Amino acid sequence: MTMSQLPLLTLSIWVPIVFGLAVLAVGRDNAPGNARWLALIGALAGFAVTIPLMTGFDSASAALQFVEDSAWIPAFNIRYQLGVDGIAMPFVVLNSFMTIFVVVAAWEVVKSRVSQYLAAFLIMSGLINGVFAAADAILFYVFFEAMLIPMYIIIGVWGGPNRVYAAFKFFLYTLLGSLLTLVALIYLFYKSEGSFQIADFHVLPLSLHEQILIFLAFLMAFAVKVPMWPVHTWLPDAHVEAPTGGSVILAAITLKVGAYGFLRFALPIAPDASHELAGLIIAMSLIAVVYIGFVALVQADMKKLVAYSSIAHMGFVTLGFFLFEPLTVEGGIVQMISHGFVSGAMFLCIGVLYDRMHSRQIADYGGVVNRMPKFAALFLLFAMANAGLPATSGFVGEFMVILGAVKVNFWFAFAAATTLILGAAYTLWMYKRVVFGEVANSHVAELEDVNDREFLMLTALAVCVLAMGIWPAPVTDVLHASVDNLLHHVAQSKL
Repeated sequence: MTMSQLPLLTLSIWVPIVFGLAVLAVGRDNAPGNARWLALIGALAGFAVTIPLMTGFDSASAALQFVEDSAWIPAFNIRYQLGVDGIAMPFVVLNSFMTIFVVVAAWEVVKSRVSQYLAAFLIMSGLINGVFAAADAILFYVFFEAMLIPMYIIIGVWGGPNRVYAAFKFFLYTLLGSLLTLVALIYLFYKSEGSFQIADFHVLPLSLHEQILIFLAFLMAFAVKVPMWPVHTWLPDAHVEAPTGGSVILAAITLKVGAYGFLRFALPIAPDASHELAGLIIAMSLIAVVYIGFVALVQADMKKLVAYSSIAHMGFVTLGFFLFEPLTVEGGIVQMISHGFVSGAMFLCIGVLYDRMHSRQIADYGGVVNRMPKFAALFLLFAMANAGLPATSGFVGEFMVILGAVKVNFWFAFAAATTLILGAAYTLWMYKRVVFGEVANSHVAELEDVNDREFLMLTALAVCVLAMGIWPAPVTDVLHASVDNLLHHVAQSKL
């Protein structure tokens, strides 16, 4: 069997899940080493099976590739149907890649229930790949809901003092939002005369009234997941209470699922409603960019500051999608991928400090560079990328969205561009207070620089951030055909 004949998408989903179950089976708290090594092998194997998705992908085609299709629940014509286009494929790879860092980050830090912790991340990695690869609406919905469970457990078991509150808030917000999506999918099933295939939904002749109701149902689920203003309040609580690995996956991957939902469901199924309600989404996005930027400025907790910055950066993504320009949509997707690297790296850096001092309060630090020069250099790169410095990945997506927004409306572009100022303000002010100056107290004086494991982990992400900032073509080339096809479809009115 050749590589192209292997069920690569099935492997990307089930390899991490099977390894996760194996980690649960072999892991013992009195000997956690086996669980750690097996989890690392599982994460590396999960990433390895996604590499042929990149190398074998035909970037000139907008069609679904690596398609797998078999009956699942024949009575309702629900199929186990998988496939990725140029929009979905990068996120399968990104998710599998970031899972490796979560396993490595937990190596010496997580000491209780080690096997359960690592297994939760491996299982969640497989479920998230299922979300991006699903070509059947019910299969998508099953993965979309199932991925909540491991994250709920991760926050609720290994989180901070208010972990139960944060876990419940996270679960209820995301579950209630997505129940309306299920109603919309069932309605579309009957409209399509018995099909749950997402591609069949894209060509349904729906009235504007139907489209608006369906769009609003999707908006409830995906806006919470992004999260968009004003349904964003669960995110800072979840980030602050989550362990480092939970914050990394939450910011780097799960937020992207909401934005991906707009591209896969809301825009192509309800194109006229998308145009009709674009003003609402643009307004919500710009409020997120500007208002949440100011909120981030006043945070005293490093994790909360980066959590709010994630909301502002994801506002850029939804703004780009609803300007309906190829440059802005591609810019939004590039921003999603970049944000996966940068926000993941920022939370890992905060985790490195927290592991040493058990505090995330900015006021408890100062002069860290005197004790941790290697860490300070890497943290500076990620802070600059978070602020959108040219030659880092953080700049590319934002610049594409701003450039495309100028064609649509100068004032949209002007408001969006304030994020470059606000992002620099809150990120670099935090960095200055934590890293520069004299050694602030005896706790900082006792800090030790990053060890080999931490240095390797952060350096690998630094390479990704710089490589994507200097040469984004490998990512943008994959997107062109799928984005053009999507926008061509959205431009054609169904009415």
